[in-house]
Amino acid sequence: MAPVPASVARQAELLKQDGNNYFKKERLGAAIDAYTEAITLCPNVAVYWTNRALCYRKRNEWNKVEEGCKRALQLDSHSVKAHYMLGLALLERQDFAGGIKELEKALELGRGANPASYMVEEIWQILAKAKYMEWEDSSSKRASRLQKLKEACERALIHYYAIEDSQVENISEEIANGHLQQLGHLEEVFNKAAQADQPTEVPDFLCCKITLDIFRDPVITPSGITYERAVLLDHLQKVVGKFDPVTREPLEPHQLAPNLAIKEAVQAFLDEHGWAYKMS
Repeated sequence: MAPVPASVARQAELLKQDGNNYFKKERLGAAIDAYTEAITLCPNVAVYWTNRALCYRKRNEWNKVEEGCKRALQLDSHSVKAHYMLGLALLERQDFAGGIKELEKALELGRGANPASYMVEEIWQILAKAKYMEWEDSSSKRASRLQKLKEACERALIHYYAIEDSQVENISEEIANGHLQQLGHLEEVFNKAAQADQPTEVPDFLCCKITLDIFRDPVITPSGITYERAVLLDHLQKVVGKFDPVTREPLEPHQLAPNLAIKEAVQAFLDEHGWAYKMS
């Protein structure tokens, strides 16, 4: 495509500013019209597409959100807003796998750009909710399958002992106790199989010492203590906050390093215990 003349690009930028002003005043129709004109003039500017998609999001027109964000990502694959809103749109049509994938990408890109921003927190909250819903759905299906299997096993045991009893004139206490014992063992097996889906406590070493929540983006200080990145950066930005919150040793943002071991441990725990997303 031929380069857009500078005068046309300036006009498109003015239309974008108009759209932004309309959006702030919640005049969504006027904002959509302004962004659409900007897109007509300069169709290869991703932010025009994401801004218009944000308007459609406000109006719950999710098909148009999805369409606009996909176009924006063709132009800029690193657009946090496009990945985020596309994830929301996919979740709206119950595509949990696709929505979660886009939200995870948005979170990864957002953390790289500004780990302490409000948008990173917002993305995490939506992602955690989606992950929890996905786990809840899977957990419900697993519980149903386990219950059906358990009932089938119980019926098989009853049938087995019924045959054995029919072959013995006087049912012995040993046979009766054996039946009860087998039912008890069966109960233990299925209770153990269901344990992974039973909420308990998140291990302390997977939780931030400040927030007490499970880590999302853990970083380690020179003193060897791990914190949640955004929370620690917020602490360090304060006038009297240039120190490690626990050891009180002097600390600067550039001294923080990702704690990849803890991050992997957290992900492994969440993969096994999806209920923990609700607790974070």
